[in-house]
Amino acid sequence: MARPRSRPRSGPPIDEAELAAFRAGLRRRYTDDQILEELRAAARRLGRSPTMREFAQDREARIHPQTVIEHFGTWNAAKRAAGLLPRRFLTREELLAQLRALGEELGRTPTARDLAARRRTLPSVSLYAHTFGSFTEALREAGFDVLRGEERLERALEQGAELARRLGRLPKMADWAEARRTQPELLSEWQVYRLVDVPSGAWTAFQYLVRERLRAQGEEIRPDGTLGGRRG
Repeated sequence: MARPRSRPRSGPPIDEAELAAFRAGLRRRYTDDQILEELRAAARRLGRSPTMREFAQDREARIHPQTVIEHFGTWNAAKRAAGLLPRRFLTREELLAQLRALGEELGRTPTARDLAARRRTLPSVSLYAHTFGSFTEALREAGFDVLRGEERLERALEQGAELARRLGRLPKMADWAEARRTQPELLSEWQVYRLVDVPSGAWTAFQYLVRERLRAQGEEIRPDGTLGGRRG
C-alpha cells in the first residue's frame, strides 16, 4: 500500500509520515522542562507573564512560541505548567482604577505617552480605546477633566492671550514650547496647532484668533504682532 503523500504547489511531493517523524525529531530538541524554564526566564526579564508576542520579541528567548504550543497544546496551558498565571482580560472598572491610580501618582490627567512609558506595568492605550471607544472617553469615565475640541480651543485662546501679555507680542510655536517647560498645564504646541482646522498655516491662524481675543479684551495689537497697551 502506497504511503500518503501531499504535493505542495511547487516542488516535489512530501511523504507525510516522514514529515511527521521529522517534526517529532525537531520537537525532541527541547524537553518540556527546558521550554518551561524559557517561559519563566522570559517572565523574569519582562516582570510579568509574557504574551506570545512578547515572548517572540524577547531576544534572549531561544525557543519560538510555536514550539511551545506544539509541546503543550496552547500558550496558556504552557504558562500554567510553568506556574505563570495567564494574562486575563481586565474589567472596565479595573481599567478605570488603573487610570485613576496613575493620575494620583502623576498629579495630573494621564496621557497616552504616560501609558507608553509604563507599557510593562499598565494596559495599552489601544486596549482603552477598544474598551471605551477612545482613550479620551476612558479618561472622562475615570473622572478626569478632559476638554472637547471647542473647549480645548477656548482654553488655548485664553492661554495664548495670557502668554502674549507676558511676551509683549503674539506667541510663536517656539515661545509656546518654551513656556510649557515651566507650565505643564498648557496644551502642547502641537495640540494647539491641530485645534485650528485650516488647510495650511495653522499657527498663524491661531495667532490671528489670539489677536482677536486680545482686541476684544481691549488690547491694541500692532501690525507686527506686538502689543501696544490697552485702549482707553
